[in-house]
Amino acid sequence: MEKRKLGNFGLEVSALGLGCMGLSFGYGPATDKQEAIKLIRAAFDAGVTFFDTAEAYGPYTNEALLGEALAPFRDKIVIASKFGFVDGEPGKGMDSRPERIRAYVDEALKRLKTDSIDLLYQHRVDPVIAIEEVAGTVKELIQQGKVKYFGLSEAGVQTIRKAHAVQPVSALQSEYSLWWREPEKEILPTLEELGIGFVPFSPLGKGFLTGAINENTQFDHSDFRNIVPRFSEENRKANQVLVELLQSIAAGKEATPAQIALAWLLAQKPWISPIPGTTKLHRLQENIGAASITLSKEDLQEIEKAAAEIAVQGARYPEHLQARVGK
Repeated sequence: MEKRKLGNFGLEVSALGLGCMGLSFGYGPATDKQEAIKLIRAAFDAGVTFFDTAEAYGPYTNEALLGEALAPFRDKIVIASKFGFVDGEPGKGMDSRPERIRAYVDEALKRLKTDSIDLLYQHRVDPVIAIEEVAGTVKELIQQGKVKYFGLSEAGVQTIRKAHAVQPVSALQSEYSLWWREPEKEILPTLEELGIGFVPFSPLGKGFLTGAINENTQFDHSDFRNIVPRFSEENRKANQVLVELLQSIAAGKEATPAQIALAWLLAQKPWISPIPGTTKLHRLQENIGAASITLSKEDLQEIEKAAAEIAVQGARYPEHLQARVGK
């Protein structure tokens, strides 16, 4: 798989990464540990060198899973993790105090079985702790060799600029896909200006753009999508039109809707590396296949024209979670 430069500060990753959250958290019961290790190692064997986790995924269990799964080839891969919640639990609120960041990193290094975290993100902007203080703390950790690169997640333009002035930001992670294009307004131009890479999470619309979800789909009671307005029954029905667009383009390419959605993202900028997640080996192989699909200028224009006529229905987060993003 081709490699991409994430930002102008030396970080290089595979064009597609693997978002590991769903193996432990968010989308129903955790995957069996041995099956999860098998999937992570299969991703590496297929050329993926970029693996994404966080303290909040579990909490902590996802980091420990990656530490075990990736240990045999630690020097050949990039591990990204995230801090920023009380006790690693989003429901308890945010905590980006310098002493908490330092303690978190020391604990995470043990879980990840490593001497340094390649890319350390602040998971959400803490309204109480100045971003300059957060960036300064990460800068110290980089100087100590415990962290290599600094990232932000779901941060707004002003926060990005303030952080970047203290410690260069290598990557921003936020949601971006054909059904959530908000970053195109202000975020992408700012990242391009500052030389910061972009890591889209939920590049398949939390599974919706695969075509495997319709208005009749029943999610596990612990699945996060149950509280997402965009996944209400009527919105899923209305949003099928976007899947149908992807299906029509995929048919001409002997590809799948998911592969077209990922290939579209890869075609947007050379410094974008999406991190689709999955718990299934066949989906992993399908996603990785997207890296070898090239969309022509005409293909992209066709997608753009058709997508412009589709109004995606439903908010991407319930209000209490939306309040945490774009700060």
